Amino acid sequence: MEMRRSLVEAPVVFVFVFFFFFISASSLGDDADEHDLGLGASFIFGDSLVDAGNNNYLRTLSRANIRPNGIDFKPSGGNPTGRYTNGRTIGDIVGEELGQPHYAVPFLAPNCTGKAILHGVNYASGGGGILNATGRIFVNRLSMDIQVDYFNITRKEIDKLLGSSKARDYIKKRSIFSITIGSNDFLNNYLLPVLSIGARVSQSPDAFIDDLINHLRGQLTRLYELDARKFIVGNVGPIGCIPYQKTINRLNENECVELADKLAHQYNARFKALLTELNQKLPGATFVHANVYDLVMELIANYAEHGFTTASKACCGNGGQFAGIIPCGPTSSMCSERDKHVFWDPYHPSEAANIIIAKQLVNGDAKYISPINLRQLRDL
Repeated sequence: MEMRRSLVEAPVVFVFVFFFFFISASSLGDDADEHDLGLGASFIFGDSLVDAGNNNYLRTLSRANIRPNGIDFKPSGGNPTGRYTNGRTIGDIVGEELGQPHYAVPFLAPNCTGKAILHGVNYASGGGGILNATGRIFVNRLSMDIQVDYFNITRKEIDKLLGSSKARDYIKKRSIFSITIGSNDFLNNYLLPVLSIGARVSQSPDAFIDDLINHLRGQLTRLYELDARKFIVGNVGPIGCIPYQKTINRLNENECVELADKLAHQYNARFKALLTELNQKLPGATFVHANVYDLVMELIANYAEHGFTTASKACCGNGGQFAGIIPCGPTSSMCSERDKHVFWDPYHPSEAANIIIAKQLVNGDAKYISPINLRQLRDL
């Protein structure tokens, strides 16, 4: 597979993903000094909720480098960067809260080279999933297996920059690994059986979730074997409650799609048990559980208490009662008060929602993040 590509964009009707963590795309020069590296690195894996530009370099149908995406992203002057929201991602905000001096660079970006990688690298890809087959509808995307392969390349480069002993210490003690993946495996795989060769016919939900958990266990273990020790891993959010699902299923404002929600609950129970298992079996590792499902449901159920006017309608989109069919693009209708919508587009949260979520992840208690929060994980 090519590591650097250029591409063509097309709008996507099918939903990709939901949620979570870290960053990308800031320019980092080779003059980064040791003081800048004091907080270590952020290595980000996942899907469109954390993709900050990797899909810009793929021939894919899942792209966000078109207006008005990024309209509130100040570092780019309001121009799109490949982030699937109007402003900062949760990862951008978390990084700022923790004092990161730079955003992690997208792995496929030309400036992902030299000392820039010591601040972190973003491997996330819109449409990507735990399973390699997930997201085939988008043509190209980076699955979690490929993202881990790419980190292996970065890992060798860090050895060259710091020397093997210092590199190992830097990765183990001063770097955080964030993983936000799994939603696409349902929305763009299991729930689209015609595209997954009849997955629902050949596999029960339990068998499919077993497959996901076994693959994720292997992927997290591979990262551990490459010296990752500090992990933050998000469960699957309320995928049945996003504007796209509400719109295509013609639901009322306070309803969610039952099957999608049931699958998320089943997966999340197994996912929590997996992190407990890995914390026990992998010496020196800390796997932090980010309860994305409950965090996002809090915003949906109590949106007015958090300053929003709607948790059902997309700010940027077209089609149906909740503007949930056509993804955000130049021809989309856009709300006038972007900070009053929980959802930016049919699938992804707004910057205003991301701010609330990020602050809970950094400083929150065990209701949303356990056994410790991100500030505590950083300081381990």
